Parts: sequence; structure tokens; C-alpha cells
Amino acid sequence: MDCQTGQAIGSSRFHGYDEEKSEVEIGWTFLARSHWGGTYNVEMKRLMLQHAFKFVTNVVFVIGPQNLRSQRAVEKIGGVRVGTKPHESGPAFFLYQITASKFADSLVRT
Repeated sequence: MDCQTGQAIGSSRFHGYDEEKSEVEIGWTFLARSHWGGTYNVEMKRLMLQHAFKFVTNVVFVIGPQNLRSQRAVEKIGGVRVGTKPHESGPAFFLYQITASKFADSLVRT
């Protein structure tokens, strides 16, 4: 939400909670182009990660192989590419992961 205008600037959500793996996916993130490149995506993901790690030890991001902007953004917040996930309509998607311990370490360093 843009505090000055009251307009929504984007969205993101949790998906695919897996209790056995202690894992949830964060994805389907969209930001208005006017808010690209700033702190909005990082802050949104940081808040979502803090919330997720109250309940799970792993957070995954599923990113299209052509989506270099999202790959770089997830790497900037500590995501590590750990494999691929098949996709029915094309090439496999990349799987990125952030663990609770790595996330906690990154908070200590900042």
C-alpha cells in the first residue's frame, strides 16, 4: 500500500504449505512498475519470511527460467537455487530456498 495515495502497489502470497517438509512457498509477487528497483520487494519478502519462519524451517520460491529479474531479487535476499520443478507448459522452473537459520544469520549481519 502506498501510504501517500492509499493505492495498492502490489501483492504476494503464501502457497503449498507442507507440514512434513516444514516448508511453504512465497510467490505470485507483483509490484507496480513505479515501485520496481526500490526497497518495496525486499521489505515485502522480509516481512513474509519473518512470518513464515514462525511456522516452518524452509521457504521456497518457484521462478521461471527466463525471469532473471526475480531470480536476482531472490538471490539478493539469500535465496539459493536448489533444483528445478517440472512445468507442464514449458521448461522446468527454478527452485530457490531460504532456510530459517540462513535468514536469521542475514538479520544479524544487517
